[in-house]
Amino acid sequence: MPDIRPLPPELINQIAAGEVIERPASVVKELVENSLDAGARRIEVEIEAGGARLIRVRDDGHGIDARQLPHAVASHATSKIASFDDLEHVATMGFRGEALASIASVSRFVLTSRPHDAAHAVRIEVEGGRIGESLPAAHPVGSCVEVRDLFYNVPARRKFLRTERTEFGRIDVLLKTLALVHPEVAFNLDHNGRRVRLWRPAHDEEAALSRVSEVLGDDFAAACLRIDQQAAGMRLSGWVGLPTASRNQPDQQYFYVNGRMVRDKVVAHAVRQAYEDVLFHGRHPVFVLGLELDPAGVDVNVHPAKSEVRFREQRLVHDFLFRTLHEALARTRAGHVASQPVTPLAGTQGALPATASTAHAYGHGQVTGAAQSGLALGVRDAPLGEYRALLGGAPRVVLPAADEDGEIPPLGFALAQLKQVFILAENAHGLVLVDMHAAHERITYERMKRARNERGLRTQMLLVPLVLSLAAREAEAAEEYADTLAGWGLELSCTGPTQVTVRRFPAMLDGADVAELTRDVLSELARHGSTRKLEEFDNALLSTMACHGSVRAGRRLERAEMNALLRDMEATERSGQCNHGRPTWVQLGMHELDRLFDRGR
Repeated sequence: MPDIRPLPPELINQIAAGEVIERPASVVKELVENSLDAGARRIEVEIEAGGARLIRVRDDGHGIDARQLPHAVASHATSKIASFDDLEHVATMGFRGEALASIASVSRFVLTSRPHDAAHAVRIEVEGGRIGESLPAAHPVGSCVEVRDLFYNVPARRKFLRTERTEFGRIDVLLKTLALVHPEVAFNLDHNGRRVRLWRPAHDEEAALSRVSEVLGDDFAAACLRIDQQAAGMRLSGWVGLPTASRNQPDQQYFYVNGRMVRDKVVAHAVRQAYEDVLFHGRHPVFVLGLELDPAGVDVNVHPAKSEVRFREQRLVHDFLFRTLHEALARTRAGHVASQPVTPLAGTQGALPATASTAHAYGHGQVTGAAQSGLALGVRDAPLGEYRALLGGAPRVVLPAADEDGEIPPLGFALAQLKQVFILAENAHGLVLVDMHAAHERITYERMKRARNERGLRTQMLLVPLVLSLAAREAEAAEEYADTLAGWGLELSCTGPTQVTVRRFPAMLDGADVAELTRDVLSELARHGSTRKLEEFDNALLSTMACHGSVRAGRRLERAEMNALLRDMEATERSGQCNHGRPTWVQLGMHELDRLFDRGR
């Protein structure tokens, strides 16, 4: 065997570069993050040949003192941490101290910097890891890093670079992620001498949303909700797209932890659950969200590129994210545009009760025989065990009324029924189209869920207890979360290190595969510390029942019935989508209608 010997510094840096510097975009990430840590308010990025020939990042940050410039390009030298305690409370983007040294080891590298109290700048060159002499230079306050001929001395790595267009595309995407979370900073991006991006600083919420629109498109700004919630020492802020703004791939999901863009399974799971009741199958939500918490509560030192984190209180973070997003989406109601506050109508909690007082508030005229045989809106008053019977029984309806103040309700008033499928209504903005079955399905579904939650779940005993063999961690979860599961009607007991016995389950899930459901629930508890599998399964059943209990397409409705449906939509949570995530209503404003007929206004 060869002798064991220390590696030379140049080779050490190149090995480190293999972890940190995958491609030109990796270089841009490290350099721009350094600029942000330096307090820059303007960052200019110049690229040539997709970054293979030149990467130049210039900022107006606080600069580096001339005496410390050689240390800046030395391996594992940094001003950002000095002790293990600092490592547990990292509040900066960069902190390892290997980025500049790694970049310089595989390129022709120049760093020029000037602090605000210096008479002139100082320049230092590094080629292939060999540090040159520091020399005076002309440069304004701030720093400039030039990286030329990336991987010139590692030809095998250079061969793995993609086309110029692909590599620049990655840089462009990267800069977008940084521009979204730092709206107060101006960013410029040039490629081959041509200006590609120019983001001016945003100093208020409206300007910040404008920058988001530049990245995600104008449609997002018109269909998003503002989030700003604090609890348990955490703050979640940003924008989430309404279900109608979803996409067929998760390519517009931006999540930041203390300003750092990350991909995290806990976050992804919480977001997916928050949208479960409103998103069509196979669609993905759009969002730009930032989570702020004590740096001690998150470990950012688990990945060389710092693209992954580990939360010390995963369950707490998961529940905070889920509840914040779930409640924000629940407050949306049909007829309310995203830019308006999403709050319940005055005096309501969820759907309006089907009572005579409601009919007086919203309706004019009397409840006719035709109306009484109309929409099945009495489901919310039914005991849990009577859903099936009630859905086939005599329903009730709430009639609308002209507003005493002369104000037009958000969804307006019904004009007609189209092909016995859609309701046409006129509101203050123009024409409203409503899918009557989809809308009533959501109303019925929400009322059934409320009744279930208010009256509790009935359970039933298994005739023969079901014994399951599980992984050890899943069996441990069964024991740890036994009380939680019992609250959902699933009674388990550990009868061995890897064995669980199921004795009782929710009555509404009669006919379900109890073994598969139990395994899914325990697997989720073991991974995430929380589960909604039982509720999801329960909701799926309620959704099916609500679908069968809702007014069907092809049913002729009286004008009063149509208006009743519009009023209930305005008061029902998540009424902008049916149970399957499809939209329940569409607004055609006067501007859109004019455009259809080439009218000038």
